[in-house]
Amino acid sequence: MDNKELVLKATGELFGDKDPSAVDRWVASNYRQHSALIGDGPEALRSLIAGLPSGFRYELARVIADGDLVALHGVYHGFAPEPLVAFDLFRVEDGKLAEHWDALTPLVRETASGRSQVDGQAQPSSVDTSVSRSLVLEFAQRVLQDADYSVLTDYISTETYLQHNPEAADGLTGFGAAAARWAGQGKHLLYKTIHKVVAEGDLVLLQSEGEFGEPVAYWDLFRVADGKIVEHWDVLTPIPASLPHENGLF
Repeated sequence: MDNKELVLKATGELFGDKDPSAVDRWVASNYRQHSALIGDGPEALRSLIAGLPSGFRYELARVIADGDLVALHGVYHGFAPEPLVAFDLFRVEDGKLAEHWDALTPLVRETASGRSQVDGQAQPSSVDTSVSRSLVLEFAQRVLQDADYSVLTDYISTETYLQHNPEAADGLTGFGAAAARWAGQGKHLLYKTIHKVVAEGDLVLLQSEGEFGEPVAYWDLFRVADGKIVEHWDVLTPIPASLPHENGLF
């Protein structure tokens, strides 16, 4: 069983079957938690699973595996009054879930592009992962961190750029209009640190730290085609003042 299969099997038993005993089968004894919603260790996860309501379910949109890291993108139903769009990132070690990070945001039913926050291509294509990773990392450095928007079209397609951020329409004009609205609200896209990169085929996920009117965690998923970024999904969440553990959000 590879790491992708392992994470899907483990999370299926944990969050699909809502089986607390799955913690014993799939979670390492030194399980390290970074979520803002749960304490550290396997017992905190066991308590969470045991307390899930009967109407809880998870809808998986896509999964990306990169070495010992496996990222899930999907929607939690019944965990809160409204559905939550989420990225979950697991690190696998010795056949167990050893570490977990996540970011969640409310589902928006009417978006600027007409696309949902999770629809679109579900599976990574078989293109060269290293090429996709290099392109997105260079884009992250020059555009997201250095804020050099003069090179934006070197990285993002001017012909096809599909947007899943609920406030931005498709295309560079859609992104520009959204950025202008955000700036008028005193919110500027400021990326300080890229913490993690998870890439498979044409899909590349970045976990970053920065500011957007307040300290935030950025989770951005990009799809690459023909040497350009052609699609974008994201979850942006405030960094809380305190966490239920001492491991940090990143």
